[in-house]
Amino acid sequence: MHNTDSGSDSASGADKAIESLQRIDGKVDELRSQMMSDPDSLGDKLLKMAIPAVTGLVAGHLFQMVWDKGTNRLDAEEEAQQGLLMSIAFAAASAAFGAVVSTLSGRGSQALVDRRHRKRS
Repeated sequence: MHNTDSGSDSASGADKAIESLQRIDGKVDELRSQMMSDPDSLGDKLLKMAIPAVTGLVAGHLFQMVWDKGTNRLDAEEEAQQGLLMSIAFAAASAAFGAVVSTLSGRGSQALVDRRHRKRS
């Protein structure tokens, strides 16, 4: 005697596999549609990533140089006494400055990309 349940099990397994493939196909179509409707080219995306990164790096080094010049005026004893407070102050000031620079450079790079889009159309 053959069990007829195994035939229906394989049919339902095949149906599930087909449904899974259809879901994957739908996702691929959706992602392709998003990619095709995205106005940013690869160059635009690189600009939007590179400009804030380079600007942040340069601004961080400039901030460090300015900070070091300002704190070099302290003698070694004063610096040792204020070490923890100066470290905390530097971290807070550096983070605030970095956040401002990052925001402004991100907006600037987006404006540059938007201007390129307007020129293209």
